Amino acid sequence: MLSTKTSGTTKSVVVVGKESVGKSHLISALTGRTAGESNFRGSTVSVQCYRLGTTDYIDTPGILRTSDTETTRLALAELDKNDLVLLVVQATHLDEDLRDMLPLLIGKQGAVVVTFWDKVQLGEAAFEAIERLSAEAGVSLIPVNARLLTMRDRQRIDAVLSEPRTFVRQSLGVRAGWRIEPKPGLLEHRVAGPWIALLLLLLPALLTIYGANRFADLLHPIVAGWVEPWIAAVNATWPAWLRILLTAQQGEFGYGLLNMGPFLLVWALPTVLMFSLILAGYKASGLVERINTALHPWVRPLGLSGRDVVRVMIGFGCNVPAVISTRSCSSCARGPAISAIAFGAACSYQLPATLAVLAAGAASTRQNATTLTLIFMSYLLVTTLLYLRLTAAAEARSSLNVLMTPGRPFMQWPTPMAMWRESWGTIQQFFVQALPIFGVICVLASLLAQWGVLDVASSVLGPVMHVFNLPPQAALPVVLASIRKDGIFLFTANDRLDMPLTASQTLTAVYLAGVLLPCLVTALTIGRETSWLGAGRLLVRQAAFAILFSIVLAWSGRWLL
Repeated sequence: MLSTKTSGTTKSVVVVGKESVGKSHLISALTGRTAGESNFRGSTVSVQCYRLGTTDYIDTPGILRTSDTETTRLALAELDKNDLVLLVVQATHLDEDLRDMLPLLIGKQGAVVVTFWDKVQLGEAAFEAIERLSAEAGVSLIPVNARLLTMRDRQRIDAVLSEPRTFVRQSLGVRAGWRIEPKPGLLEHRVAGPWIALLLLLLPALLTIYGANRFADLLHPIVAGWVEPWIAAVNATWPAWLRILLTAQQGEFGYGLLNMGPFLLVWALPTVLMFSLILAGYKASGLVERINTALHPWVRPLGLSGRDVVRVMIGFGCNVPAVISTRSCSSCARGPAISAIAFGAACSYQLPATLAVLAAGAASTRQNATTLTLIFMSYLLVTTLLYLRLTAAAEARSSLNVLMTPGRPFMQWPTPMAMWRESWGTIQQFFVQALPIFGVICVLASLLAQWGVLDVASSVLGPVMHVFNLPPQAALPVVLASIRKDGIFLFTANDRLDMPLTASQTLTAVYLAGVLLPCLVTALTIGRETSWLGAGRLLVRQAAFAILFSIVLAWSGRWLL
């Protein structure tokens, strides 16, 4: 009998299965704990451990047998390290899942949990099929609805794990004999489906722009009233080295932790919360996968799969979890997905800063703010698509590449618990991943401002601004935005432009500042997730295309506005 990986009296159970079969839902229901890692398209992107009594349930990313994703490698590595296994398969595709997964488990001990049992037409024949498969496989098959796990289900799972059987069959001579597919809907319509999917995909960003940002507008003066006395006190009485870190000033703009920190929460946190909750509803209901499937033919020529589109949209809330979510991409699609996030996903700091400058520019030039915003967003979308088309490898763009072709899932009403479970990972990553890096960047920006590096950079780049038909003073916001995207705010002062700009120049300024380079938080995350050399190449390539697109906008836009 194989040994079980233990720590003292604790046993470890590795939970494996294909993507979106309900592993995280099952473990959450078993342990009563919320998933600690963000699920993108319902799939975990790292290994997580949850303890229940003396049992550690190890949640692994979904295994894609026909792909080469980083998450699949993580899951297989964890499977190699553990002998006690709980295989999770989907009742609707039971024969297919068992055929693909059983060869990986030969010699391991454990049992099989069959999820989505509520989708099967229950009756004597269905339960007899489970009994035949269990007898043939030599291990127990336990059918459950992971969303509504009963006490009896928990007891049965605990019992079979207490006396596990060995997986000895890599193929079965009997079959369940069914394959259950959801009925097609409007999103599957050949013509209208992709357009409806695109509208649904843009809806979270639009709601966030006009919801979370309105809330931040109300909160900003309140927080400013609390923070300003502290800033004044620090500047008046605290030691110089602390002033550099907490309230470093560059003209009227403060780079310190006390200047920036509270306003990160004011502007970014409402956006992250609202965006993650909306996407959680999409994911928990299965809608996000329907959107993925509908958009897949449109984005394949860009080197993306339909699954990657929602990952890019996550970047509008926060680039950090968006980049991390690309672990579930195939190796050929991960590069284009990260490129799209870094180039075209205006994060929760960049977006309000951009909108504020465009509104100020409209007021200064007597243009319509909505018109400027639509022109900017349209140009950002078109150039992002063109950038991907020109930089994605031929392998990723090939219509013959079916590694990441999404399937059509069942739709279901999301429960509040499911929505919270889906959104909590993104929120947690904002605090655990983004905020610490943000603190480092604040310190770095403070030191650069104190040492005069930003002044030197802006003065050196000032003459270069003429290439973009911009005044020299536009250099400082561009430089700062390359460190932190809210540096775009430097283009404004008291709800007006801080420098003389035409409507065309305003568009060029915010575009150049926004896409020239991803902020340091995003750049560091990309380097950590991929490689520092690869991240450096991405930055150089993005800067080159951003400069080209900005020049086109600068010298053609003046004829349009």
